Amino acid sequence: MTAPASGAERRIALVSVGSREYAAVELDGNDEEQSRTPLRADDLPEWVAAVEASDAPRWIIRTAAETYAVLLRAGVRVSRSHDLVLCHAILRDTASVPAPLPTAPAWERREPTVSAPSLFDVFEEANGDEAIDATLDQYRAQREVIAAAPDGRLTLLCAAESAGGLIAEEMRVAGLPWDEAVHDAILTETLGTRPVAGGLPSRMVELGDMVRELLGDATLHLDSQQKLLRALHRVGVQVESTSRWELAEHDHPAIEPLLVYKKLSRLLSANGWAWLAEWVHEGRFRPVYIPGGVVTGRWASAGGGALQLPRSLRPAVRADPGWTLVVADVAQLEPRMLAAMAADEAMARAARGSDLYAGVVASGAVATREEAKYAVLGAMYGATTGDSGRLVPRLRKVYPRAMALVDAAARTGEDGGIVSTWLGRSSPRPSTEWMRLQSEATGADADPAVVALARRRARDWGRFTRNFVVQGTAAEWSLIWLAEIRHRLQQIPEVFAEATASGAFARSPHLAFFLHDEVILHVPLEYADAAAAAVRDAAATATTRLFGSFPIDVPLDLRIAESAEK
Repeated sequence: MTAPASGAERRIALVSVGSREYAAVELDGNDEEQSRTPLRADDLPEWVAAVEASDAPRWIIRTAAETYAVLLRAGVRVSRSHDLVLCHAILRDTASVPAPLPTAPAWERREPTVSAPSLFDVFEEANGDEAIDATLDQYRAQREVIAAAPDGRLTLLCAAESAGGLIAEEMRVAGLPWDEAVHDAILTETLGTRPVAGGLPSRMVELGDMVRELLGDATLHLDSQQKLLRALHRVGVQVESTSRWELAEHDHPAIEPLLVYKKLSRLLSANGWAWLAEWVHEGRFRPVYIPGGVVTGRWASAGGGALQLPRSLRPAVRADPGWTLVVADVAQLEPRMLAAMAADEAMARAARGSDLYAGVVASGAVATREEAKYAVLGAMYGATTGDSGRLVPRLRKVYPRAMALVDAAARTGEDGGIVSTWLGRSSPRPSTEWMRLQSEATGADADPAVVALARRRARDWGRFTRNFVVQGTAAEWSLIWLAEIRHRLQQIPEVFAEATASGAFARSPHLAFFLHDEVILHVPLEYADAAAAAVRDAAATATTRLFGSFPIDVPLDLRIAESAEK
């Protein structure tokens, strides 16, 4: 990732000022307007490309989902940005400064669209000088908040978040290489023959008939939960839901084929032939990523299920001829972040190597790897019952600093307070209804039922804030990792052999997929090793940028392969 914003770098605001009209406003070191260039929409990509090639400024944009999307469609890439919408969300809520950014509805995220915007349909409400003034005022206000922070963490967070916005659009344009024939073969092998005119595939039909026969109801509609429950009750299977966990507790002969049917039904509805026809075109899956779409800073997606890629379909993720994939993921990222945040050297020792849970066992905190997993997850998610609840107290003895951090975050949440990630993304306040309930429960004559409910709600919110600080910091590490990968890939030369469906990235190694703690790169074969080194170096840099010299391992499981199959 290139350096965050500073007074020395060149900064240009791109503002839509009306139908098919833009203005490029260059700022000086004091954020004052230095020059203004009017641009027609048709001329914008060529002008931006020329400036980018000569100086690579930081482009101040409303948001990458609008401005950068149209540049990419014209084949123009930029290196750096300040995304006003993404940064507004951070700076509006941060507790890192005495006076956060005032809420401004005009700078809040719009609903994502599946189709990319064009040069002619973004910023329809913009209007000349008023639009320019609003953009510059918002940018200056954001810079003031960032400058008020006691250290450089908010600066780094906003730079990383803005880079994430660029990457999300680049991955959408490049797409994830997807072999439709392999996908179709997997569906046929798993679900059975595809129906010609609607209906269910053959294996699901067979399973459905078997379940109906075993339940004694030839007309039973298996996808109707109420009808299925009644049929189960009639044969003595007394369940309250049709969840696989509850059904699996019973040994009626209909249960096993029913569970298989439900699993296949989920695959058909989520990633079946209809999904393939809608989301995969010209050998690419192009989901709509939403950076910071979750309050912790994790990404979300709009349609396509990008963040829920089934293991069974990963063989369909396949590189183009002459290209390959670099697939990398981090094991146990969140507990590693917790150890570093808390400067818990004992937990950091457990995290050395590829398996933190094995390290927890070696520390003597628990007896088995399974117990270690339950205990660590219970610590981060606030488990109080079951195996996790039983094992968590053992961690407090062995890893007191790490446990003190999440316990304090939970107490803050239970009291209605705000917690923050390592770089300064802050949690939302509880709802007005939550606050009212807590107030009612403190009265001398409070109803015991109200008191009990208030305590449950307080504990629930405490579990949220407990996990917020860890999950949010892990999201920050991942953002910087992404940005550093992107920066390094930009240094690799282009190649002659095109991945023609990858748009502006047809000749360049590029990020193609991101899921919380996993990345997939699509790279020319001759640069596979260089791209793999870039991924490893980027991970090391992300760790150092966040935690300096604190000795925390963040190991990668990295492979170079034709497909993403696990």
